[in-house]
Amino acid sequence: MSAAPAPEFLKLLNEYQPLLQRVARLYCPDADDRQDLYQEMVLQLWRAWPRYEVRADTKVSTWLYRVALNVAITDLRRRTRAPVPDRLGAAAPPDLPAPPPDGPDADDLAQLYRAIGHLSNVERAFVLLYLEERTYEEMADILGITQNNVRVKMHRVQDKLRHLLTQLA
Repeated sequence: MSAAPAPEFLKLLNEYQPLLQRVARLYCPDADDRQDLYQEMVLQLWRAWPRYEVRADTKVSTWLYRVALNVAITDLRRRTRAPVPDRLGAAAPPDLPAPPPDGPDADDLAQLYRAIGHLSNVERAFVLLYLEERTYEEMADILGITQNNVRVKMHRVQDKLRHLLTQLA
């Protein structure tokens, strides 16, 4: 039987729950799969928590992003290797994010989400970090690359999104 979660971990989980939900939404189109992915992220964070507490040489948000993105990308790879048939026996639809809620910009946001769905796993991570308003320094730390590399890759992702948006329009 596993130990009860540490109060610090529960506080962290509470604080970063919206972030974990956004990561799950970006990488998982189905609500049930999204919930499973969220639970897997929490489980992996809990398993990694003792090592983080001992080391604590990185910011907690950086550590959390790394774990969440790694779990999401691993889960996406697993799902795309063996697509689950839908109720009619056909292959599952492409892995696109769920459309955003209704509102004045719903059509534009839905189009953006469709475009994001055409990006690679790594490119989605860049978009997520950008939308979370992370600095290039934070992105570099989270992704384990240089700030200059972040700038180059962000520019390429933005160009690709612009191209996709014109194609999808």
